[in-house]
Formats: sequence, C-alpha cells, structure tokens
Amino acid sequence: MKPRRGAVQKILEGGDASVLDLVDHVLNKGVVIEGAVLLGLAGVDLVYLRLSAVLAAADRVLGEAAAPAPRRRAP
Repeated sequence: MKPRRGAVQKILEGGDASVLDLVDHVLNKGVVIEGAVLLGLAGVDLVYLRLSAVLAAADRVLGEAAAPAPRRRAP
C-alpha cells in the first residue's frame, strides 16, 4: 500500500516538524525499504541480490509478545 501523497506532504511541510517528529511518525507507522542489485558481465547476469528492511517500533511488529510480563509479588 503506497502512502497518500497528501499525508507525506503534511508531515514534511509542517512548520513545527522536527527530525524527532519525523522519526516518531516513522516508528509509529513503520516503513519498508526494498532494493535490488543485479551484477552482470557481458550481458550475462551473475549475481542478483534482493534486500528488504523493516523499520518500526518493536511493539508494532511483535504486538502483545513485546509487552513485559506482569511481575508477581514474593510471598
């Protein structure tokens, strides 16, 4: 799903937007970065490398599994 252009412009053009605001927004929503590299020689493809990275807050990715377990009181 591609982000709406208006939402991106709203974040970037905000007069009060700082780097911290942008990082906070990215961590809350999450970002996927993908890329591909193809190395070849004389028209022959030799190496194909596909890279993917997910940048998001741990609680967004892991859900409830990231929540700390409740502590029990010692008797």
